[in-house]
Amino acid sequence: METIYKADNERYRNGMKYRRCGESGLLLPEISLGLWHNFGSVDNFENCKKILHCAFDHGITYFDLADNYGPVPGSAEETFGRMMQTSFKPYRDEIVVSTKAGHDMWEGPYGSWGSRKHLISGLDQSLKRMKLDYVDIFYSHRYDPETPIEETLQALVDIVRSGKALYVGISKYPKYKAQFAYDYLRQNNVPCLVYQGRYNMLTTEVDDENIITDAAENGAGFVAFSPLAQGLLTDKYLNGIPENSRVAKGGFLKREQITPEILYIVEQLNRIALNRGNTLAEMALAWLLADSNVTSVIIGASSVEQLKENLRCLDVAPFSDEDITEIENILKNR
Repeated sequence: METIYKADNERYRNGMKYRRCGESGLLLPEISLGLWHNFGSVDNFENCKKILHCAFDHGITYFDLADNYGPVPGSAEETFGRMMQTSFKPYRDEIVVSTKAGHDMWEGPYGSWGSRKHLISGLDQSLKRMKLDYVDIFYSHRYDPETPIEETLQALVDIVRSGKALYVGISKYPKYKAQFAYDYLRQNNVPCLVYQGRYNMLTTEVDDENIITDAAENGAGFVAFSPLAQGLLTDKYLNGIPENSRVAKGGFLKREQITPEILYIVEQLNRIALNRGNTLAEMALAWLLADSNVTSVIIGASSVEQLKENLRCLDVAPFSDEDITEIENILKNR
């Protein structure tokens, strides 16, 4: 007989810290769990369950999804829906669930992008898969250059007013379109809660273009995804490409991206991390969290062990002035 899950009584005293998301009343954990990979129908459900249990037991309350996460698309939400019917059902009010729509999801002219038709239909499908009445955060997953942005944003406003989402956010929007979104949503009394963007030590466009500070100035939080650059900011690729890695399997990270120049930078960062007594992954995550405008960092995990290793970033020592100078000098050569 399967043991009934009971959350750790110490889950809010296990070292997790929480940051206010912009000017809202919502607190998010410094480390959140994303279900982009490792939680689809091709993955072992018992392993998924163990990772999700471990995350919640360590104070991770924000679980980040999208309608197209899998593989197959939609199946990560189905996995999470199984959890919401069982382990997590008693804890719904302690959990922040987000999902997104805007990438390719189904066949035909309404299965992608940012039309009102796609966003509302996409969210309705997501709620059914996750066995939920509402999500806490619903994101427009990407800016649509063809649909009038007012249509996309009004759909977000109406989704909140319908009760299907408590808050809305935007993801990967260009700088000036993001500003339009902040203004439109504020004027319609549904302020943008959060901007979600790709951000790590090797990919800093959101910082270089002031997207993070723009979010803060507009009362929105900032959530970083891909903080370890798909594994590049770990020790995984320092000695070649492992057979079981995403690169070897033809995943999002491509072989041609792992250039000698990038590997040299990673090696130098790894040297600093080791001198600090950290792993490269711990240091890379802590580097993002050192920015007070970063509300939360979304990590992935393929095992409980990997999740626990990444959570150790919460205990690393602050960066000294010497560390900051040396790291910034290395990153100038990206």
